[in-house]
Amino acid sequence: MVKIRLKRMGAKKRPFYRLVVADSRSPRDGRFIELLGFYDPLPNPAKVQIDADKVREWIGKGARPSDAARALLVEQGILAKIPRTFKPAPEPKAAAASASETPGAPEEVDAVPAEAADRPVTAPVEEQDAEPTPQAEDGAAEAESAP
Repeated sequence: MVKIRLKRMGAKKRPFYRLVVADSRSPRDGRFIELLGFYDPLPNPAKVQIDADKVREWIGKGARPSDAARALLVEQGILAKIPRTFKPAPEPKAAAASASETPGAPEEVDAVPAEAADRPVTAPVEEQDAEPTPQAEDGAAEAESAP
């Protein structure tokens, strides 16, 4: 597959890029088919020079721009911005059934945190007295508490 991508050049910490058409199997800074332009990000504003006719010709032949190259071409007005399509995840069947029963009703949100959802549900423990009651040896205390 043929790609339109940026080839990094320049010194260390002084990048300079060439927009090239290259085989997707060749290295980033390796062999390329044709030079389409350049991009120098250091000056303010950045210098960009791209041959739009060559870019359109290569895209017509099936070349695909990389993400960085596409952003640069969109910024220069050579390519139209293509909105990314977001496909929402399908709704679970149980949630879809409950939503269809009560249309227009707001959905209830579970108040259980994610950590608590993994723990087993137990009955609440009744409070016990901190001090145990003394038991009489003769059983008189038991008799008094019985009705």
